[in-house]
This record gives sequence, structure tokens and C-alpha cells, in this order.
Amino acid sequence: MDKIDAFDLKILQIIQENNKITSEVLAKEVGLSSSACQRRINSMRKAGIIQKDVSIIDRNFIGRKITIVVQVLSDKEGIEYDDEFKKTMLKAPEVMQCYYVTGDYDYVLIATFKDMEEYEIFTKKYFLNNSNIKRFSSMVVMNRVKENLSVPLN
Repeated sequence: MDKIDAFDLKILQIIQENNKITSEVLAKEVGLSSSACQRRINSMRKAGIIQKDVSIIDRNFIGRKITIVVQVLSDKEGIEYDDEFKKTMLKAPEVMQCYYVTGDYDYVLIATFKDMEEYEIFTKKYFLNNSNIKRFSSMVVMNRVKENLSVPLN
């Protein structure tokens, strides 16, 4: 898929809000046939434009009431150190998002925990026992004002 057009953008906008929408309803909103909409969605999945179809779970309902934003500063720079930390964070189930960033810290993590004791165990496992972590800073989320992974398409 080389280019996306206005129909693709409209489809993406709609399915970012509800990817369980039926092809028939989507077709009416977009102004194409349901088969054309489905072909376009499949093409965008194949091209990697649509990366995942997921269900968003209410963390409070499953007892993960604490969200913490963590800034992490590495002690040493180098590809092997970065790759090792990235692989570790990819495997850490508590980490919902991990960003390699510019600025005063090297990484920013968004992670969820059942309680502060679980976070303390996490910090010991991933930061205090890692000789390449120079410093980390934690910010406990008091209120999720906006939480969204939708990309603006206008």
C-alpha cells in the first residue's frame, strides 16, 4: 500500500474509536461498500498501518489501581546497554509503555501495579539490581485526565 486516501483516513478515524464496528455500519459512515471497507482495512493491516487490534481493560477492575510514570537514567551509553534495557522492558509485564527519549533521562516508562509494595519489588528487580541504572525518578498518577492511543488524523 503506497498511499492512503480520504476514505482510508475516515476508516482509520472510526476504527480507532471502535474496531468492533460492523462492516455494514462502517460502510454507511464512510460511503463505500462493506467489502471495499474490509479490503482497505486488510490492506492497511498488511502494510503495517494498523499495527494491532486490542481490547482496553479497566485496570481498576482487575486490581491494578496504581499507575506510575518512571524516568530512568543509564550510567553507561552504548548499543549493548540500550538493547539489554529495551529487551528487559519488553518482557516486564507491568510496563505498558516504554519510550527512549531525549533530555535529562534516557527512558520514560508507564507502568501499572497493584500496590506500592509491588512497585518496590519492581524497582529492586529492574533498577536497583541493574548496575547500568544511574538514577530513576517516579511519579505516581493521581488521576488519569486523558488516556488514549488514538492518532489525530486531521
